[in-house]
Amino acid sequence: MVDQEQFLGESPEFMAVLRAAGLVAPTDATVLVSGESGTGKELLSRYIHRNSRRSREPWITINCAALPESLAESELFGHAKGSFTGASLNKKGWVQAADGGTLFLDEISELPLSIQAKLLRLLESGDCQGVGHSRISHVDVRVVAATNKHLPDLVKKGLFREDLYYRLNIVPLELPPLRERLDDLPLLMKTFLTKVSETNGLPPASFSKSTIALLYRYTWPGNIRELRNFCERVGILHSGSEIEVANLPFEMQQDSDGGAMDTIDGLFTLPSDGLDFLQMERDLIGQALKRTNGNKSRAARLLGFSRDTFLYRIKKFSILT
Repeated sequence: MVDQEQFLGESPEFMAVLRAAGLVAPTDATVLVSGESGTGKELLSRYIHRNSRRSREPWITINCAALPESLAESELFGHAKGSFTGASLNKKGWVQAADGGTLFLDEISELPLSIQAKLLRLLESGDCQGVGHSRISHVDVRVVAATNKHLPDLVKKGLFREDLYYRLNIVPLELPPLRERLDDLPLLMKTFLTKVSETNGLPPASFSKSTIALLYRYTWPGNIRELRNFCERVGILHSGSEIEVANLPFEMQQDSDGGAMDTIDGLFTLPSDGLDFLQMERDLIGQALKRTNGNKSRAARLLGFSRDTFLYRIKKFSILT
C-alpha cells in the first residue's frame, strides 16, 4: 500500500483519478501520469505498481531530467565491454533491472530525442539492445511515465516524438492541482501537522479560523509538496500554538490580486470612512460562490461559516445559485 499519510484525499477530483488508477493497476497497460510539480505523480505511480500483479517485482525509478545525454542510452539499456571509452565491463541497464516489474520514467519530456526511438521499440515489442551489443534481448517491463509538461505542445515543436507520445498515452491520468481540490485542504493540513507533532515529539499546532480562510484563497503553486513543507515548518516553529495570519509567509498574506491584505491581528481593518456591512456580506458571499464554481460547502469554508449558516445567508440575500 502507498503511504496513506502522503496520499490522501476525498475530493471528487482526486477520487476520480484514484478510481481510474485502481482500474488500470491490475493490467499491464502503459500509463502516462501528468500534473503540475508537487501533485504526487510518483506516489500515484507507486500506487499503480503496488496494486498490480508485479507488486513483488522490481520498481525502478529513472529521473529522465538527470540523465546526461551522452550516457542516457547506456544507463537505460546497458552496454558491452569496450563499446566506448571507460566501458571496462559489461553492464546491464535500468530496463533490464526492471525485468518482470515496473519502470517509472519521471519527467519523460526530458528524455533525449536520440533515446526516444529505442524506448518506443521497447514499448511496442519489449526489445532491448544495449550499446555495443549485436544481439537483441527481450524484457517484460511495464512502463509508467510522468510529466509536468503538456506533451502535445512538445510534439508540435519537434521536441518529443509523436509516435512515442501516442504509445505512452494508452491510459492518461491527470492529477489535479491543489487549488482545484481545496475540499482536501483540512484533511491534508491535519494529517501533515499530526505527523510533524508525532515525529518530533511536539504538541500539535492548529490554525485560527481567519488563517484557514486565507489558506483557502492561496493558490498553492507548489501543490501538495508545498503544503507538506509548509505544515512541517509551522508545526515546528509554532508547536502547541494557534497559527495566525501574521505567522504566515509573506506570499501567503497576499490577496488574490497580489496586493497585501490590510489586517490587524488577522482581521480586516475597518476603513476610516466606514462601510456598508450588509452589502459587503452579500458581495463576499457572491465572490465565494464564484471562486468555488457554486460549491456551497467550499464557499462556506472560505468565509468561515457552517454550511447551514451559509445557506441561511444565501436565502437572506436572495442570492441566485
